[in-house]
Amino acid sequence: MGSCTRRHFLLSTCFLQMITIIERQVFDFLGYMWAPIFVNFFHILFIIFGFYGAYHFRIKYIITYLIWNFLWIGWNSFLICFYLNVGTLDRDSDLLNLGTGSYSWFEVNGYGCKATYNTNITSEDPFRPLRPERVDDCLLTYDIVEVVHSGVQCILAFFGILGAILISYIFLDEDDRFDFMNGDAKSPQHTVVHPIVC
Repeated sequence: MGSCTRRHFLLSTCFLQMITIIERQVFDFLGYMWAPIFVNFFHILFIIFGFYGAYHFRIKYIITYLIWNFLWIGWNSFLICFYLNVGTLDRDSDLLNLGTGSYSWFEVNGYGCKATYNTNITSEDPFRPLRPERVDDCLLTYDIVEVVHSGVQCILAFFGILGAILISYIFLDEDDRFDFMNGDAKSPQHTVVHPIVC
């Protein structure tokens, strides 16, 4: 009974992670934020590994999911620091868009946001997206929305790590493999034991 509830906890966590990362992936695609798009794609793959491992009792998939969640917390901690301008990080830089000049979709499309654009765009690079000069009247600014997204991902990753550790402990503790040959199959004093088939 205990392993079933732990298994359901991990499956539920994977399901919640999948829903939230697909939502995040959609908005990163809308804003052409290429670095987060690539990392989100890998996260989707590892969530599938975790779900498959928990559903089919595959410990190697669960361990892979566990290790990825530690990396995922590191990535989201970086995003939190990036959007809060911690240290030398600057949220207006081209770091996350890989030099394309695009920006977070929430910067101009957040609830209540009214963007003001520069009318003199001749000095701008014509191949870069037009970025607003100023955005007013937003209920939440885009940096707060992105920090909340990353915070939710960190919390879900923590629950994923907790669930993966608990379920891995059960699988490793209840390992009922039996070595008939005592690890030495070539020893002449041991005979191979075969199960009786009816």
